Parts: sequence; C-alpha cells; structure tokens
Amino acid sequence: MASPDWLNKGDNAWQLTSATLVGLQSVPGLVILYGSIVKKKWAVNSAFMAFYAFSAVLICWVTWAYKMSFGEQLLPFLGKPGPSLDQKFLINQATLPATTQYYHNGTVETAGIAPNYPMGSLVIYQFVFAAITLVLLAGSLLGRMNFKAWMVFVPLWLTFSYTIGAFSIWGGGFLFHWGVMDYAGGYVIHLSSGVAGLTAAYWVGPRLKKDRESFPPNNVLMTLTGAGLLWMGWAGFNGGAPYAANVLSSMAILNTNICATTSILIWTCLDVIFFKKPSVIGAVQGMITGLVCITPGAGLVQGWAAIVMGVLSGSIPWFTMMVVHKRCSLLQKIDDTLGVFHTHAVAGILGGVLTGLFAEPELSALFLPVTNSRGAIYGGSGGMQLGKQLAGAGFIVVLNVIVTTIICLLIRLVIPLRMHEEQLLVGDDAAHGEEAYALWGDGETYDESKHGWYSDDTTHHRKGANTGVIGQLNV
Repeated sequence: MASPDWLNKGDNAWQLTSATLVGLQSVPGLVILYGSIVKKKWAVNSAFMAFYAFSAVLICWVTWAYKMSFGEQLLPFLGKPGPSLDQKFLINQATLPATTQYYHNGTVETAGIAPNYPMGSLVIYQFVFAAITLVLLAGSLLGRMNFKAWMVFVPLWLTFSYTIGAFSIWGGGFLFHWGVMDYAGGYVIHLSSGVAGLTAAYWVGPRLKKDRESFPPNNVLMTLTGAGLLWMGWAGFNGGAPYAANVLSSMAILNTNICATTSILIWTCLDVIFFKKPSVIGAVQGMITGLVCITPGAGLVQGWAAIVMGVLSGSIPWFTMMVVHKRCSLLQKIDDTLGVFHTHAVAGILGGVLTGLFAEPELSALFLPVTNSRGAIYGGSGGMQLGKQLAGAGFIVVLNVIVTTIICLLIRLVIPLRMHEEQLLVGDDAAHGEEAYALWGDGETYDESKHGWYSDDTTHHRKGANTGVIGQLNV
C-alpha cells in the first residue's frame, strides 16, 4: 500500500513508541508501585484503582473526550465533544484544528499543529496522558475510597476537568494562544492530579487512624520496580511531546534524566542530614518530583537549567512534605495517602514557574506558537512570561478545586465516597474478595484452624468465630 505524502514513518514510529512508553508508566508501572507501596491489606485495591482508571479512560476518550481536548473549539476552554472511532478520521493526517496562532491584525503567526502521522497515533498518545492523570490522582485516595464511587469519579473528572485543562493549554484554547508554557504536562497532568487529589481526599475522608499512623510498604523492592518503569517511561512522556522524532525530543529526554537524578541525590542528602538515614521511599519521591518539575520545560531549557531545576525539585517539595505539611493544620486534616499534592502539585507549579524563568529563546521558537517567547532571564518579553505561568497555574488550581468538589458532592448523593469502617478494617478481602499474596498453601484464604495463629494488620474471617483485628505487624 502506498504511503500518503504527509506520512513520516520515523515520526509515526516514535509517536507510537512514546505512547507505549507512557502507557507502561501506568500499566504496569503505577499498578506495581501502588500495589507495593501500601500496606499489604490494600495491595489489591490500590493496584486495581490504577488498572481500572486506565481502562475506563480509553473508552471515554475515544467516545467523546479526545475531541473535547483537541478538537474544534466550542468555547475558549473546551472543544466540541464527539467520537474518535471512524476510520476516515483515524487514518487521515493528524491535526489540532484550533491551534493556528494569529497576530492581532488577523494574519497567521504560527501554523496549526499538524504532525506527519495519522490521527490514530495522536489519539492513542494523548489517551495515555489522560489516563496517567487519573492514575496519579488515585494516589491521594488509596486505602479507603469506595471502589464503586471511583468507578463513577473517573469518567466524570476526565470529562469535566481534564478536557478543559488540556484544551485550554494544549488544544488551542485561550491559555495556548496567550503563550502559557507547558511542554509536556506540568500543569495539564501533574498540577491537575495533585490539586484534584488533595480536594477529593478532603471529601472522601481519611483512612483509619491506625492506617494513617502506620502505613508501611508491603514490598519495597517492587516499589522500586514500579518507580523504575515510571522513570524510564518518561522518555515517551517528554520525548514524544514535540509530536515528532526531532532535535527537541533528544534535548527533552536528556534534560528529563538530568533533572530526575539531581533531584534524587538532593532528596536523599536531605534525608541523611535531617533523619540520619537514606530512605528508598524518599529517593522514589525525589525521582518523581524531579520528573514532574522538568516536564513543563523539558524541551525548552538548557542542561544547566535542568540541574538547577533538579536541585530545587529535590528540596522544595521535600520541605513542603516534611516540614510545612506537619505544621499546617489544614494539610494535617486531609489524608493525601501518597503525598500527591507535594510530589505533583508543588513540583508541577515549581516546574512551570522555573520554565518561565529559564526557557531558552531558540528552543522556545522550535515548539511554542507565540513567537519570541522566552524565559525571564533572557530579557525582552520574558518578564511577562512569569506572569503568564503563574496565571496558568492559578487557572488549573481553581478549575480542579471547583470541579472536583462538585463531582464528589454529586457522587456521594448516591454512592458513599468512603468504604464502611468494617471494610476498612479488613481491606482487600472485604473490598474485592481477594488478597494480594497466597501465603497459606495453594492460594487459600487464611484459616486459623488450618494454618495456625498469625499476626498481621489484616482482619481474617474465622469460621464460627467473631471477626476482629488479630494483631499488627509492619510488613
């Protein structure tokens, strides 16, 4: 079959590879990370929340949400909903119809985005971004959210929050044309998930008191495995953002790893200085904050700036998590299970502001629709750019607080947001009738009369006996 003139097979291959890499960040990356970083009794539920979100988002995405995010403009912050399933749509050249940038006199400043591959490649690539946003958000709600409420929350939040942020900043909305910089999702993905996660955590309510006080990982090595998949998958996250296998892809992937490694080292050093021990979980948090911080500027800043961003991403979120959080009564009341607010919202805003400071003019010209865009240190219009970055962050914060609150209040009219206390005592077995580890013979459920007495933090049902918490062991 002859290829159309517009098709660049290298770009198409890289975009599909990038989509796969980003997909692997969620499944199995965050599925493994969530299932292993929580208490043993929540391993199945936590992994399943991520697994479900990834699946549910795709159906919503191709049915209506893709065009709301990247289709023709309906409102300055939203595209027209519609399906992305027809072959005539999917095999034609990809295009983002609302992205043509005009001067004030009506002449074209920058042509609309039209990658040299089929629309199908763009739909699947943007899907994995949408999916991981919901998966990241789930990290704030682990260990107590009613799974049925989560099943409803995912499509509602995707439809009424994510699509607005994506269209406004990426798809040709008002922030896109104003010139807000978000190279690969520091605002659209990370700030959104962090703020929405904290907001939803407020409405869902906290875990059991004893779970908040003691919530050790059930498998640290598997946590590192999930974190490693997340890290390596970021090559597709930031490397695929230019919609081509071009010079910015190379720059972005190198900067991504520079910032992440610097952040890990800074976070670990701070743990050693203040807590006298290097923490593996702390290093994972530092890795995430570094990856998040560089994302809005990965292809827009120079390598030295990536190091500076890594130093700040390894220290400022550490400070907000370890010091500010413990002294702030509001943050203490909200049970953000994995600290997603700090690792994604704080690091996302930090990255967005630093991008407004360090965005290099030549690199910016290769990617951004507004000509002469630059960071503040390069003079000219750079000072104004910092204001744009702060305004863009403010829009995403307000959007997610309001929309997430409305969604949670509506859901709880028909479905409890939080599991019942009895379910919270038991965990996975009560929520799903399944347990993560077959520790008692051939996958049998624990039975004290057969397997003897064993102490852990999970309530097991003994035939003919009242249920209760047997004991607690940090595993």
